Amino acid sequence: MTQDVLREPAKAAIFLVVDVRPGSEDTARDLLADLAGLTRAVGFRAPDDQLSCVVGIGASMWRRLYQLPPPRDLHPFRGLSGARHTAPATHGDLLFHLRARRLDLCFELERQVMRRLAGHVKVLDEVQGFKYFDERDLLGFVDGTENPDGAAATAAITVGAEDPAYAGGSYVIVQKYLHDLDAWQALPVAEQERVIGRSKLDDIELTDQPVNSHVAVNTIVDPDGTERQIVRDNMVFGSPGAAEFGTYFIGYAATPSVIERMLQRMFVGDPPGNHDRILDFSTAVTGSLFFVPTAEFLEAPSTRGPASSPDGSLGIGSLRRSRR
Repeated sequence: MTQDVLREPAKAAIFLVVDVRPGSEDTARDLLADLAGLTRAVGFRAPDDQLSCVVGIGASMWRRLYQLPPPRDLHPFRGLSGARHTAPATHGDLLFHLRARRLDLCFELERQVMRRLAGHVKVLDEVQGFKYFDERDLLGFVDGTENPDGAAATAAITVGAEDPAYAGGSYVIVQKYLHDLDAWQALPVAEQERVIGRSKLDDIELTDQPVNSHVAVNTIVDPDGTERQIVRDNMVFGSPGAAEFGTYFIGYAATPSVIERMLQRMFVGDPPGNHDRILDFSTAVTGSLFFVPTAEFLEAPSTRGPASSPDGSLGIGSLRRSRR
């Protein structure tokens, strides 16, 4: 069995990051083992609305939960500081990524999770995300065109023979970005398009791509010409009354090094100083890295050990999201 990483774009999501209190490891481990059943129980009320939950485990928490060597590439998120912008590293023991076509399903599943964890965890971050018009972000651009699809998506996110003990798993990095919408909206549309690297109305990549556009900076190509891909499932969030407007970035990959290369190019630049221009209007306020084990591992880590589905995948489906 696999965690349900690959999904069609959801209309609602909740991102929940918690720290587990010392001495509460058994409670957390039991909850993780029961998570698939809790998700089925809540989702059974509205099966067409596709409730799912993916859980990731942080590096320090792994050592507390399991008497097993950690996955090969699991480590704390590495913060970055460029000449103008910073990607902070923030702690998190567990990440819960809840998705559905309706927010009430996500809300109810989170309520059940927190009921089980009451008194045992500290909530570090809790964000409710939503679909914004035709898959746009709050900057007004479509966010849903360049993710890999089908077999390519599975290959992009699935750990394989390079770490056979945890084949079928994945890595996930999350960051919360806050936007300065007043400064952004003061830009002419043509200049906004050069920042992003796509046309605003019809979502077409610019032919004269600026080297510091968001699209250009986040395109990772190996020396042999192979483009490295990840799967994003970003969501809009905000509170107009508090003047808070943002994007919750969540990226899945077979190794965190791909996303880390993207972030290095965004915040430091390649060459240094060529930072992603979107950062002049979007500020990262969190940053955490987690490993996503298979559902089979979560249910019985001590008796069955790390395992994957027969095809080594994390899920079936198509998720179309852009490089953003």
